[in-house]
Amino acid sequence: MTVEPPGDVATALARNRAGTVAVRCTDRGLPLEVRLDQRELRYGGARLAATILDLSRRATAEAKAVRRIELAEAGVRADVLDALGLPTRAEHSRAERAAAADRPAPSSWLRPL
Repeated sequence: MTVEPPGDVATALARNRAGTVAVRCTDRGLPLEVRLDQRELRYGGARLAATILDLSRRATAEAKAVRRIELAEAGVRADVLDALGLPTRAEHSRAERAAAADRPAPSSWLRPL
């Protein structure tokens, strides 16, 4: 499913570790595209929905960071960007690393090296 973004918004794409689910969202949280590999369907609707919601949250956060960069380059002051709740790239990276540490590793029969 793909939808064209409205007007002047930033977008970002987030994928799961396996690359089997991808979601593109705007900086306002509007999902524009969801791509699924057929293999994901075997895990059931609840797990797939949770994955899509997590990826939507991650894509929206990335799009907000991109939007902040675009507005800063256009001359918008940092205090205004802070008031809009747009994270810096560093803030987004820290939050993403913290969230990644909380996510379980993909299940596999392979052992880590």
